[in-house]
Amino acid sequence: RPNAIRENFTQPPLVEFRNVSFRYPGESDQSPIVLQNLSFTIKPGEKIAIVGVNGSGKTTLIKLLCRVYDPTEGSIHINGTDLRDLALGDWQNAIGILFQDFPIYKLTFRESIGVGRIDEKVDEAALKKAARFSGADEFITNYDQLIWKEFKDGIDLSKGQHQRLAVARMFYRNAAITILDEPTASIDAVTEEKIFTTLENHMQGKTVILITHRFSTVKNADKILMLEHGEIIEQGSHRELMKLNRKYAELYNMQANRYLETEDEPN
Repeated sequence: RPNAIRENFTQPPLVEFRNVSFRYPGESDQSPIVLQNLSFTIKPGEKIAIVGVNGSGKTTLIKLLCRVYDPTEGSIHINGTDLRDLALGDWQNAIGILFQDFPIYKLTFRESIGVGRIDEKVDEAALKKAARFSGADEFITNYDQLIWKEFKDGIDLSKGQHQRLAVARMFYRNAAITILDEPTASIDAVTEEKIFTTLENHMQGKTVILITHRFSTVKNADKILMLEHGEIIEQGSHRELMKLNRKYAELYNMQANRYLETEDEPN
C-alpha cells in the first residue's frame, strides 16, 4: 500500500488471526470458502504445529500469513498492525519458508545452502552448522562440489538429499519466523528425528510453524491447531488434545498403531 509501514523484524512478532475467512480470487460468492472464521494467536518464539487431512486448508493458511493472498474476510495482525499495512518486503525478510515443492538449485553445495541468505556474504561457520542440523553434512564431502550430473564432475542427489539441503537453507536463513510445510516427507526416520530435535533445541527464541501429516512429530509443539474443512476444530498442546479424546486423539492413535507390532497369541 502507499505509505506502507516499514519495520525491521529483528525479533519474532506477535501474530494474530482475527476471524479470517478466505476463498480463492475469481471464485464466485457461491464457491466454497477454503478457510472459515480462523482466530488464533502465535506468541513470539512459540513452536506451532498445524495438522489435518489433505484439503483441510493448512497450506492456504500459510499462504495468507506470507501474503501470497489477503483474507476475504477478517484480518491478520502483526504486533497489533494489520499485515496489509506493512511493507511487503520487510515482512518477507522476516520469514523463512520451505514448501512441499521446494526448488532444486544447480549450484555448489555452498551456494545451494547460501541461497537462504542470498543478499549476504556466506558465513562459513553458520552454513556448516546448518548442514549439520539438517543431516546434509553426512553426504557433503566438498562444499564446492557442483550438484547436477550434466555438469562436468557434477553429481546427482536423491530426493531425500535434496530435501535435507532445502532444510539446511532454512536453518541457515535463521529467520524470525520459520515455516516448514512437510519438511521431512522424503527423509529417513533417523534424519527426521535429528531435524526435529534441532528445531526443539536450537531454535530458541524463534517462531517455528510446522505443517505435517505425521502426528508423532508434533508432540512437543507449544500449540497444535487441528484443521478440518477450513475450520479450527481443536487447539492446544498434545497432552490437552489427547485428553479431549476427539479427532486429534483419533488420528494420533491411528498412526501410532501402525508402528506397533501385533502378533497372534500362541495356541
